[in-house]
Amino acid sequence: MIYLKSESEIDKMREAALLVSRTLAEVGKVLEPGITTGELDRIAEEYIKKHNARPAFKGYGDPSNPFPGSLCISVNEEVVHGIPGKRELKEGDIVSIDCGVELDGYFGDHAYTFVAGETDEETKRLLRVTLESLYKGIEQAVHGNKIGDIGSAVQSHCENENFGVVRDLVGHGIGKNMHEDPSVPNYGKAGKGVRLRTGMGLAIEPMVTAGDWKVKTLDDGWTIVTADGSNAAHFEHDIIVREGKAEILSTFDYISELTKNENLVTHYG
Repeated sequence: MIYLKSESEIDKMREAALLVSRTLAEVGKVLEPGITTGELDRIAEEYIKKHNARPAFKGYGDPSNPFPGSLCISVNEEVVHGIPGKRELKEGDIVSIDCGVELDGYFGDHAYTFVAGETDEETKRLLRVTLESLYKGIEQAVHGNKIGDIGSAVQSHCENENFGVVRDLVGHGIGKNMHEDPSVPNYGKAGKGVRLRTGMGLAIEPMVTAGDWKVKTLDDGWTIVTADGSNAAHFEHDIIVREGKAEILSTFDYISELTKNENLVTHYG
């Protein structure tokens, strides 16, 4: 069931999204070779709680195997849902940080892929193209378009650059729940699928690989990796469908302002 958000609800969603944005920047400030993914998770959890919010990922999922972290931290061939722990980041690692919070009954959920230190030009291209595809998808998230217009824009841009677009994982609606209808695939045909209407809240999140699009889940039941071992990138924004142009609730501006890593890509267009 899809419900349209009121302006007062959108205000609360914006605050939740901006807290995620600031949390990602706090993590980005210290993300460098040698730090553990567990330490990054601790910093994020403390920051979220300090701002009177709840880490939305911690304890999420099947009660028999709930997600143990406040962040999903996915390194190199890990696409999404990587579990924070004792792993130390190494020079050249690409690190997807996905963060979710619940604030005043509404959710924010978005992601950014960082670089630990320096990396090669092809990896930078993967990150750049993935980020570009996110904004190309958002450009299609306007009243009157279809869900397929978003996925088609993402898919065509990435595949034109010879990158793979993951099919098994998709974006989603967001609002009073972290995952709501509709699903937002990163592939598809323009003009197909659910019609977009003003007030719909969406989390658009391209997951793109340097090789084949196929993925598999590790034995921990959470971490999803590329089947061929190729690197993956992941960027995500929360948006509201509007007439003419979508409203982006989250931002990468805090990352751009608070970090000094020249490898970061935060804007497109």
